[in-house]
Amino acid sequence: MKIGTEIRHVTRPGANLFLELGFSADEAKRLQAASRQQINDTRLLKEQLMSELAEWIAQHHLKQAEAAEILMVSRPRVSDVVNKKTTKFTIDTLVEMLSRIGKPVRLAVG
Repeated sequence: MKIGTEIRHVTRPGANLFLELGFSADEAKRLQAASRQQINDTRLLKEQLMSELAEWIAQHHLKQAEAAEILMVSRPRVSDVVNKKTTKFTIDTLVEMLSRIGKPVRLAVG
């Protein structure tokens, strides 16, 4: 059995993927807005967690290599945290790193 690997369709940047998937125009617009909001909310939460980590590193006057050892990650990962490269981390990973430095995360809804 041969698996087809050729590209059949490319969605152009900025296009509404939901519209291309066959949703009605109104539904596609609603889904795209909801998707963008969720992505933005996740990014903001990651930035907040990263700020806490970066602040802790600065308060303790740690070099990135020292912080990496304490956080049990590589030095480049610490650099990514300090530079707020949100796409490189899951929320779970950031929560775990904060827990390692004695800053447990509590979730508040509302």
